[in-house]
Amino acid sequence: MDVQLLIIFVLLALLAEVLGTVGGFGSSLFFVPIAGYFFDFHSVLGITALFHLSSNITKIALFRQGIDKQLILYMGIPAIVTVAIGAWVSRYANSHFLELALAVFLTLFSSLLLLFRSYSISPRPSNAVRGGLVSGFVAGLLGTGGAIRGIVLSAFQLKMQVFIATSAVIDLGIDFSRSVVYGLNGYIHSSDLYLIPPLFGASLAGTYIGKRILTRVSEDGFRSIVLVLILGVGLFTLIRYLY
Repeated sequence: MDVQLLIIFVLLALLAEVLGTVGGFGSSLFFVPIAGYFFDFHSVLGITALFHLSSNITKIALFRQGIDKQLILYMGIPAIVTVAIGAWVSRYANSHFLELALAVFLTLFSSLLLLFRSYSISPRPSNAVRGGLVSGFVAGLLGTGGAIRGIVLSAFQLKMQVFIATSAVIDLGIDFSRSVVYGLNGYIHSSDLYLIPPLFGASLAGTYIGKRILTRVSEDGFRSIVLVLILGVGLFTLIRYLY
């Protein structure tokens, strides 16, 4: 990648990190389609996992007061298990069909939650486990499960700090697990490792900017932002797939 393309790529990664922080569910939802314009699908999975590791460490440091240990236990452990399964299955899956299915799901559910604002799901262990299982598997399979987790956490109607910090801790475990499997699959290439320092800088700056933006956002406004961003990504993916 030449210098000009690298600068564009890093700036887009910075934007993805800002949006992922403001949306509370991580940058991979935005970063994966961005990286897809520069790299092949399997390389995108490897690069996303490495980028997300630094991204989530930064979020945990900045939002650590909101960590919900019980939710991490019930949602995080199932996600860490199924992300490894999804990462392994990614070698054989039809990524285009799966992206379409995910886009339809995100569009429908985010629309429903926006229309029925008072709807909520109890964050009891059984619901958290199911959300973790699905979001982890999708994260391993497609490189991004944050939107699924975002839908679940939004339905739980968690406070902003709890939402972001808890999601980041779960995501950190997911990223570590899938990075190992992606490495074994050959998705992490030595020729791409030069991207780590600039992407690490983008994750630091993007998380900080996102946190500053959130200081001006109410709890209800935050939930709306989460759902609107998820809806936007779902619609964008559908349009890209159809045209």
